[in-house]
Amino acid sequence: MFETWRAHFEANRSRPLPEVEAPTLPEHQRAPLARSMSVFQLGETGEGRIAKQIDSVELPLVDDDYRASLKMFIAEEGRHSRVLALMVKALGGQLLHHSWTHHLFVFARGLVGVRFKLLVLLAAEVIAIGFYGVLARVLPPGPMAAALRQICGDERAHFDFHCDFLRGQPAVFRWLWRPIGYAAAITVLFDHRVTLAAFGVPLSAAARELFGFVEEAARGMAEGAAPANVAAEQQYRSPA
Repeated sequence: MFETWRAHFEANRSRPLPEVEAPTLPEHQRAPLARSMSVFQLGETGEGRIAKQIDSVELPLVDDDYRASLKMFIAEEGRHSRVLALMVKALGGQLLHHSWTHHLFVFARGLVGVRFKLLVLLAAEVIAIGFYGVLARVLPPGPMAAALRQICGDERAHFDFHCDFLRGQPAVFRWLWRPIGYAAAITVLFDHRVTLAAFGVPLSAAARELFGFVEEAARGMAEGAAPANVAAEQQYRSPA
């Protein structure tokens, strides 16, 4: 099942980093955007432990293709971290070494087992698709908005990749999804409310978008749902 995902991630490995030149923004938008990008950048780091753990676990659907795909997924998140670091610097911001939301996600990832970690990582994909998509729409057209759209496309693929795996796991993990997904969405909406307000994005609109992805993930990992069509590459390159 994961042969196609392995090919997808292998095809992405040779991409150069995108241009991230910052648009001209007023200070009331630039400063909170730089801070949000710093938080997201920190959140894209530190997932390497699961890439080592996956080699020693025996779980449904975990084979050589899945192990290779998961490791390349982690590497792709590292690429996002590098791109976001360039964005922070382009905006004149400072990279963070810690944040309360990052500590919360790290704590949640460390609670129990590989499959629970993957649920938390899926919650991170929901956040990323929602926020990178919103920011790409509200920023002036240019390299930074285009780079965010590319990352958003990657995260959309990661979202489907995790759903494909979790669909084949015991039902308890699917039952846990909504509490985890909604808690993550509410936490991040609160943390980035200033940035959303600076760009005129109503908190209610951002919430509807994130909650919609939580529900889409619930449907995507439901027993009997069709696997993602990773051959349809365009959906991961140019998200709406």
